[in-house]
Parts: sequence; C-alpha cells; structure tokens
Amino acid sequence: MTTKGDPLEQPSDFSLVLGGPLYQLLRTAHLEGDHLELLYRRMIVIPLLAWLPLLLLALFASSGDGSTRVSFFRDVEVHVRFLIALPVLIAAELVVHTRLRPAVRRFVERRIVPLPEMPCFYSAVDRAVKLRNSIPLEVALLVIVYTVGLWVWNDRVSIDVATWYARPGGRWHLTPAGIWYVFVSIPILQFILLRWYVRFFIWYRFLWNVARIKLHLIPTHPDRAGGLAFVGGSVYAFGPILFAQGAMLTGLIASRVLYRGENLLSFKLQAIGFVAFFVFAILAPLMVFTPQLAQAKRKGLADYGLLAQRYVEGFEQKWVVAPSGEELLGTGDIQSLADLGNSYAVVKEMRVVPFGLQDISRLAIATAAPMVPLLLTIWSPEELVTRIIKVVF
Repeated sequence: MTTKGDPLEQPSDFSLVLGGPLYQLLRTAHLEGDHLELLYRRMIVIPLLAWLPLLLLALFASSGDGSTRVSFFRDVEVHVRFLIALPVLIAAELVVHTRLRPAVRRFVERRIVPLPEMPCFYSAVDRAVKLRNSIPLEVALLVIVYTVGLWVWNDRVSIDVATWYARPGGRWHLTPAGIWYVFVSIPILQFILLRWYVRFFIWYRFLWNVARIKLHLIPTHPDRAGGLAFVGGSVYAFGPILFAQGAMLTGLIASRVLYRGENLLSFKLQAIGFVAFFVFAILAPLMVFTPQLAQAKRKGLADYGLLAQRYVEGFEQKWVVAPSGEELLGTGDIQSLADLGNSYAVVKEMRVVPFGLQDISRLAIATAAPMVPLLLTIWSPEELVTRIIKVVF
C-alpha cells in the first residue's frame, strides 16, 4: 500500500471479513456480495445446511426403527448450536466490519499515528489484509477440523444408550443422521468458529504492530486513555461471537440439566470461569498499548506538575506574598488555577490500558446473556433481577 494521496483514504479498505477463500466461494454461490450483502441468505442457508438434513434423516430413522432412542428433538445442544450460535456467528461479520473499519481510520483521523510513521502504519494494514486473504491458512483450518476435530469427537464419552446419531458400542456406530452430523454439521460450525479465532489473531497482531509505532498520545485527553479509548470500544464488535460461545455453553448445560438430572448450580464455577476467560482473551491483547500509555502518563504528570508549580508560585507571589493591590474579584487567575487543576486531575486519572470497567462489564454481559433462560428454571424473574442487582451494585 502506497502512502501517496490523501492519507485518510489509505486504510479505508481494511476489513477483517471481506476476503479469504470462503468469502470468494460464497460470492460465487451468490450467498455473499462485495460488501457483505445477502446476509439474511447466508444466515438461513448455512444453518439449514447443517441442521435440516439432521432433522430429515433422524425422522426417517425413527419411523423405520422401533428401538428406543434419545430423540433428536430433545437434543437441546444441537438446536442451540445450529439454530442460534451458527446464525449469530454469521451475522457477526457485519458487526465486525462496520465497527472495526472506522476504528482503523481513527488512528489516522485523530493524528494518533504521526505523519512520519504513516508508512509503518500502512505496512501493518497490508500485513493484516494479506493474512486475512491467505489460502493456506483457511486450508489449514479445514485440515484441523477434519483431524483434531474428529479426534476430539472420538475421545468423548462412549455411547451407552441408542441416540438419534449413534448406536451403543462406540461413537463411530453412526446412524445416517450421525454421519451428516459428524462429517458435515459439526465441521461447518467448527470451521466458522476457528475462522473467527484467526480473525481475532489478525486484529490483535495488527494492533501489536501499531503499538510498536511511536504514537502521539495526549495525557489530558478526556477519554482518560490518551485518545485510545476507541480501541477498547472496538472490541464490542466481538460481542456477537462471545454471545454465540455463551449460547453453545448454555446448550451443553441445558442438555445435562434437563435430560440427565444434573444440578444447574453445579455448573456455577464453570460458567463464571468461561465468562472470565473470554473477557480476558478479548481485552488482554489491548495491553500492547500499556507501555506507551504509561510513558505518556508519566511524562504528562511531570510536564503538568512543572507547569502547575510555576503557575502557583506566580499566583502566590502576586496575590499572597506581595499583593499588587489589584482587585481579585473578576480576574481570570482563579479560573485559570481551577482549569490547571482539572487538567492535572485528568492526567492523574489517565488509565494505562485503553479500556475501562464499562468495557469489561459489557463483554461479560454479552457472554453470559444466553445463560439467563437457564436461571429462570430455578428462580423467578423477580428473584433473578434481585440477584443480578445485588451482584452489580
């Protein structure tokens, strides 16, 4: 990418989702447009490709086989995976595209990246786009799905009772519905999920490259993050992916609670750990900016401390030690002193990470939201609201 022309237009083509072999394949199949058009078509066709054959094959098998089976309709985990989590993961592309693209431009528009550092910034954009478009990378994901994914499937607990997807004696005693489930449906979900993990990596690798640039951070910026608070706000784009992850965990817990008789509260620690892990995984990489933010804060405290010292010395000399006789009322000295104090307070309150408690809580809520219906099975809505209020406040 060249730096010629208007610098504000250089990173405008950056997108985590507009590229890659699958993107081109979906365009060929008329399920994708040049700018994420046909979203509803993808949200319908791809989940139905994963779920509808399971329904038809399971119905066909149950009508021709009188043996006792765990019903397809009772498998909450499967329905949550393919009818809730998978559409959300697909819809998340539009959210990520519309939120992260402007975030990249803000580095330039707000002059956080100085003009001499623009080539390095454009180089970081180029590397991210190149990795996003990598054919070997997506092929590797497909290989992982059909090797590690199948190994994990084989490593799960053996089947003791006939189910809609397998017969007793081993997980590879699959029904026709089970064959589609193991070799088509699960790989579709795993591939799309792994593809999102790769996109996380691309985004954070881009931010890491930007953090290596000498940025112009202003310690008195009202966002309390030297002007980088928008980076913390950009992670809201990943909220739908966290919601989908929470939904899949909820489906797993619901299946065990509703049909295996396990206690919902026994999953409390696992659920809390799950939410904490994903919030940490999303926000921790933003700490690549911490060294520059900490340096900017130290410099700001030193600079504004020196300025404040000079000002208060002059104020004291003028109005306390040797009053000039001038009427204090109506002068701007008091207001200037107050403004200087406010500026110093802003520097002192500056964070060394580009996110705050509000960002943490919003991501935690997005991850935990799918679990709320499960809580209604043991608490009334009023009791649930009361408990949430006690936790928050």
